[in-house]
Amino acid sequence: MSKPLTKAEVARLRSLRDKKQRDALGLFTVEGGKVVGELISAGYRFEEVYGTPEWPGAATRAITAADMGRISHFPTPSSVLAIGRVRRDPLPAGAIERGVTLVLDGLQDPGNVGTLLRIADWFAIDRVLLSPDCADPFSQKAINASMGSFARVATHTAALPAALAGIKAPVWGCDLNGEDIHSLPAPPNVVVVIGSEGRGLSPEVRKLVTRMVTIPRYGKAESLNAAAAAAIVCDHLRSRRIGM
Repeated sequence: MSKPLTKAEVARLRSLRDKKQRDALGLFTVEGGKVVGELISAGYRFEEVYGTPEWPGAATRAITAADMGRISHFPTPSSVLAIGRVRRDPLPAGAIERGVTLVLDGLQDPGNVGTLLRIADWFAIDRVLLSPDCADPFSQKAINASMGSFARVATHTAALPAALAGIKAPVWGCDLNGEDIHSLPAPPNVVVVIGSEGRGLSPEVRKLVTRMVTIPRYGKAESLNAAAAAAIVCDHLRSRRIGM
């Protein structure tokens, strides 16, 4: 039997739309039957699950559709909203030297960040490193775009100049004026930096790039979006990986 949500409960759940509150409480929300169901099936442990009568899965709190409308992120509320624990793991020392690291430099669109996490999951990228000015990967829009991949991909946030300075692994920066990615062998250890669609790579990070790479353009489009470019580069790295 459903129990009405109090004003305090509604305020707490709605407050998690804000990054400061997510960090303060250490919690984030996931809404939608598909993504919540997939995560539960994969063994992900939520702190709380709020489900309406239309939600077929288990819930720690049964609520009415009206109450879901009060806490939902969507114009048309879904049948379930779950609360997870925020984990912001520091980048382990030396990790960036091993395997493939996808670096996001100033990507402020949460949908792009979520899609890039999904791409990293698809290609089994070892880790994703975000600059502090990237969109929060625990925002609802990023989580929905990742389709659950946020829970499977090792994600870290760090100041990029400090993280990239002095490393031995090659640092590839995606740039319109770079070398054709398809003409290059794929090193076993490499850092790939994707800049924001508006400004590209930041000047501080650009100084640390050891090789600029590009995807050849055959038509007249001005550019590819960040997620499309990253997917092509990741595919190249996996299909032509040295030493595999």
